[in-house]
Amino acid sequence: MMLGTQINYFVIGLLIITASVAGNFLKPTAKLADSRPAMNLEKTIPEQFGQWHKDPVELEMIISPERKELIANIYNQTLTRAYLDGHGARIMLSIAYGGDPSTKEMRIHRPETCYSAQGFQVDKQFLDTLTTKFGTIPIKRLIAVQGNRNEPITYWVTLGDKAVVLKGLQQKLAQLRYGLTGKVPDGMLVRVSSISRDEKVSYQMQDNFVREMLSVMSKEDRTRIAGNFEE
Repeated sequence: MMLGTQINYFVIGLLIITASVAGNFLKPTAKLADSRPAMNLEKTIPEQFGQWHKDPVELEMIISPERKELIANIYNQTLTRAYLDGHGARIMLSIAYGGDPSTKEMRIHRPETCYSAQGFQVDKQFLDTLTTKFGTIPIKRLIAVQGNRNEPITYWVTLGDKAVVLKGLQQKLAQLRYGLTGKVPDGMLVRVSSISRDEKVSYQMQDNFVREMLSVMSKEDRTRIAGNFEE
């Protein structure tokens, strides 16, 4: 068992070294987004599905003008909505699309960094998975606290056609895979959150929200949002 693990690490390490060397000679030039239909988040994300419907009241974002300018410079498109169910429960959805997810600029705008920059205390961060009828999405959970506001958050990153874990070897390999093809992948950051002091209930509600949202999407749109589950 020990030998098998060592061999696996050796093979993976060799792949990384090979990819890194090749990267010096093969610089991505073609954008993956150019070979796919144009992304339109307003049309891709339904305003009503399952028990959820878009809140007609405009959602106020807690964000400074400086952060808004940063977001506009990083992403091609952003979408922010609040949804209500029949019992008045609220989910906030935020999606950012575009750019290269491996760049420094996009990395610094992950929710834990963005919320901290707005004066929130970010706590209880951990990696998790969200199981849907199509497959499993690697996600990250955290809680942002500011005064009386307690906001459990779930988010994930999609790189090209693959949802990736948010740190470690798997994400590095996913980035290298596109580098070797000569393509620059597009990227998606999807965040759902709610205001509650019961994080367990909040995460269950957020998971159900995501499952219902994905279930009414076409396969093509679902792949753009949450990756290709068939790989």
